[in-house]
Amino acid sequence: MIDRSRRLRTTPLLRGMVRETRMSPQSLILPLFLQEGEKICSPIPSLPGHFHYSPDEVSRGIEEALSHGINKFLLFGLPASKDPEGSGAYAEDGIVQQGLRAIRQKYGKEVYLITDVCMCEYTSHGHCGILCGETVDNDKTLPYLSRTALSHVQAGADMVAPSDMMDGRVAAIRQALDENGFENTPILSYAVKYASSFYGPFRDAAGSAPSFGDRKSYQMDCHNVREALKEAMQDTREGADMLMVKPALSYLDVIRAVKENTHLPLAAYSVSGEYAMIKAAAQAGLIDEYGVMCESAVSIFRAGADILITYYANELADAIMKGDIG
Repeated sequence: MIDRSRRLRTTPLLRGMVRETRMSPQSLILPLFLQEGEKICSPIPSLPGHFHYSPDEVSRGIEEALSHGINKFLLFGLPASKDPEGSGAYAEDGIVQQGLRAIRQKYGKEVYLITDVCMCEYTSHGHCGILCGETVDNDKTLPYLSRTALSHVQAGADMVAPSDMMDGRVAAIRQALDENGFENTPILSYAVKYASSFYGPFRDAAGSAPSFGDRKSYQMDCHNVREALKEAMQDTREGADMLMVKPALSYLDVIRAVKENTHLPLAAYSVSGEYAMIKAAAQAGLIDEYGVMCESAVSIFRAGADILITYYANELADAIMKGDIG
């Protein structure tokens, strides 16, 4: 007797019923870029379809996302000036802090705001921490990260997401939040963040490229999987509430490994280079952008992600609601 697996593929309704991987717009997070100034809504050339927003204009990006059913955002900041200590990261009137207050005042709790906690956008040298010579000083950086996270929560952040890859930063941030009455504010840790070539468009968009050297001494080596589990488990012990793997598409095996060996909700970040490659190939007429966008997102969830941070959040939400995926 032939095993007729094809019977369950015969109609769209049947295929939808037996899908093994389920997706929802509620599991999508859209990155937004805040820039100091006024009346700024400027296209980002390296990320087609995305913009730099000043705090008084960021509602444009929020409204567009809400119209697609997206209400969760990851905020990045571009300060007007930088210094070796990255003081704009934790300043009361820093760009992310301004954006948080503007969004919260207009939308209240209608939206969920997550902030990237790092130093690279704010330091004059472009590295993710405080330098000692030409080396990032891990332990000296921790108080700056804690101060930044606390300032974000005080300005209205619902969740903080440290992306710096300093050892011990989750514990330091957890302690700072708890001691200041924010014990219920969750931490989404960039637990597994690789030193990747896929970050190029983001570094252009955020002005965060290092002025010398690279970040391989603190971000992970792309050859390693067991180290990813070590990082994820360490951040879990330190008090992380959610974990992240970044990038996503070239690290599906890592997503699967972390999913199978940890018990926290797992996010994956489909990074700027992944988005830009799909856009460029589609513009050249080489691929079907919509189809590749959908298939790529499904692969990330299929690997084990519970949450996807993606520049395609709006478009993916539409595809899910149409029933093309999810």
